[in-house]
Amino acid sequence: MISVELARQLAQAGVLWEPSPGDRFTIDQPNVVGEVFWISHLTIDVHTFQGQPLIGFNGTTEWALDSVTLDTALWLPREDQLRGLLGDRFVALRSGADGWVVDVVDPNLGPASFIDPDAESAYALALLSFA
Repeated sequence: MISVELARQLAQAGVLWEPSPGDRFTIDQPNVVGEVFWISHLTIDVHTFQGQPLIGFNGTTEWALDSVTLDTALWLPREDQLRGLLGDRFVALRSGADGWVVDVVDPNLGPASFIDPDAESAYALALLSFA
């Protein structure tokens, strides 16, 4: 899973999130950042209130949360989501001596590789290179 810092960098770079079931996120507030939540139709879902998307916590009394606005939620994209965001620029994921290597190609700059011990982080680093 990508780090909170890397997720913040993706958000600041303009990577947009349309929440859907199965998505992971944290709440970017000091007292809960790092706690990972999953959107599910049963416990956490997305709805709109007065035109603003909200993430609703259904029956989660341990956090005493009813809902949070989307701008306080920080998306922690999965490997498949990051690969999808890379689109046609993605060439390959392979194992290297220092971890996972994501190979991409930029039509203007040519090929590039991004290495991280975590495959999702390698994808995120590659995506940030296009931001």
